[in-house]
Amino acid sequence: MAEDHIRYDILAQEALRGVMRKVLAEVARTGLPGNHHFFITFMTGAPGVRISSRLRERYPEQMTIVLQYQYWDLKVSEAGFEVGLSFSDVPEKLEIPFSAVRGFYDPSVSFELEFDVKQDVQEAPVATLPQPEPEKPAPAAKKAAAKKEEAGDAKGADVVSLDAFRKK
Repeated sequence: MAEDHIRYDILAQEALRGVMRKVLAEVARTGLPGNHHFFITFMTGAPGVRISSRLRERYPEQMTIVLQYQYWDLKVSEAGFEVGLSFSDVPEKLEIPFSAVRGFYDPSVSFELEFDVKQDVQEAPVATLPQPEPEKPAPAAKKAAAKKEEAGDAKGADVVSLDAFRKK
């Protein structure tokens, strides 16, 4: 079999990350439309990930967040996104590069993307954000926080890797 000098696998991953980037940028601009919401799984030790030491201790390898009811300050750049979420009534700011994301899932339409994340990311130095002061969120935020806590341990639908479609 001929060697792939073009690296279609990498190009496809970058294109699919672009889909996620475009969707998040639109949501940052206009909000979530209809019943859409997202489960985003990322490697907590990947380069560029910035989360509090409290979250890093709880999720040393990977974490799944939910963007649905209670999130704030969603900002999207070419390289990644940042968002505010509440965990056990504690507001947190997360900064996540797209290169750290392993999965993006919108259960409202059963749309899922899976990404390859370099295995050596755990070796890289990681940035830790200072722990914020606890704040009393509104009652609706408590419901959303409980949902986000559950999502950290949730299992998604069956995932099909791009490798399944490659000729061997």
